[in-house]
Amino acid sequence: MSNIASALKEEITRLSRKETRIETEKLRKASAQFRSEIAALMRQTVSLEQQISRLGKSLSQNVEVKAEAEATTKARFTAKGFCTLRKRLGLSAGAIGTLLGVSAPTIYNWEAGNTTPREQQMVRIVLLRGMGKKEVHSILEQLTDR
Repeated sequence: MSNIASALKEEITRLSRKETRIETEKLRKASAQFRSEIAALMRQTVSLEQQISRLGKSLSQNVEVKAEAEATTKARFTAKGFCTLRKRLGLSAGAIGTLLGVSAPTIYNWEAGNTTPREQQMVRIVLLRGMGKKEVHSILEQLTDR
């Protein structure tokens, strides 16, 4: 009788291992497929983020500037006046930097009088002088949406 019990026990063990192996193999295949899909999506995400970054940089550099040459050459830059302009428009250094295509630390350096803007930024500053809060904020929203 113990022979039948041990044979039955061995057979049950063998079948349970076989069924477990079959189910586990299905899960392994699905897991491998999901990992490869996740890796592909991550590569695609990185690629898209790089494209967005490149487009954002080119957009801020290629903003059409419609200013007269005389206005930009005659325009003066003072740190105090620039600081007043930024406060009048209600912009942070980062926000006005986005509009002008420079970083926030550059804006702080301009306001401190450590550096002065280049000609390209002077053109944009001259344009900002003629704009109001609503106009500047709508342009800023368009830039940040892209």
